[in-house]
Amino acid sequence: MENIQIFEAELRLMELIWENAPIRSTALVQLAGEKLGWKKSTVFTVVKKLTGRNILKNENAVITPLVSREQVCLSESQSLVDRLFKGSTRLFLTNFLSREEFTAEEAEELKALIDRQTKPK
Repeated sequence: MENIQIFEAELRLMELIWENAPIRSTALVQLAGEKLGWKKSTVFTVVKKLTGRNILKNENAVITPLVSREQVCLSESQSLVDRLFKGSTRLFLTNFLSREEFTAEEAEELKALIDRQTKPK
């Protein structure tokens, strides 16, 4: 899987882009000003960085994401598991699930997901 690294400030802008894509750069500047309190120069700096990393496309002042929110979440999740749990999804889930209570319905959903992802013997 390709590692897609997006920093916190970049993620905040990406959320606006994903929700409004494709979006004209002038509209993005206005939206980022309203929602994030950002100046035009900040928006263009972040867009340029993300474009340079092939996360965004900026063509004719229309900005389009080249990666989905789901791709970023998957990449960030895998990075977390690799860094903190030595690549062990089992250790991650054990740690995460031990702190959470689930309804019977949520538990069934999790069990079904695990069943779908389980390798046959």
